[in-house]
Amino acid sequence: MSTRAHDQAELEKRLWKEIGKARYGMLGVVGCVPAHHFQPMAAFCEPENDQIWFFSRNDTDLAGMVEQGADAMFMIQAKDQDFQACVHGRLAQRPDRARMDRYWNAVVSAWCPEGKDDARMTLLRLDVSDAQVWLSEANPLAFAFQIGKANLTHREPNLGESRVLDIGTPT
Repeated sequence: MSTRAHDQAELEKRLWKEIGKARYGMLGVVGCVPAHHFQPMAAFCEPENDQIWFFSRNDTDLAGMVEQGADAMFMIQAKDQDFQACVHGRLAQRPDRARMDRYWNAVVSAWCPEGKDDARMTLLRLDVSDAQVWLSEANPLAFAFQIGKANLTHREPNLGESRVLDIGTPT
């Protein structure tokens, strides 16, 4: 199936699937001064709510920047590099014990040595408003061909497509 045949609903479904598969990505606040680097975070998706949840402590720089809410982006790349996405939305602290219990696992526990009962534990919720996805269905041979062709013709290679998706409520 060609990536060009994807429609909004299909791409949005794939976005949530890929975030769930990748599980980890880079999360950061945008437009803040001074600028802060994005940091690796484990993502817990709720596509039915257009939300991604992240564990944090309330005394981290990131949690402090988003206490009341801030524009943020979460970036992922599929392991086989055929899918990349930058997800945009509003990020805020949203402590939620039921979700902490639901999403707590050995990996999260390793980063939180005092456990989920630590008074500093919180969750960050990204209310997703839009995303840009990049798709490539090029196998290694097709990739090499497109790169060679691009260098010979001085035109960009054709390796897939990029689309912007409107998701959820605008921020």
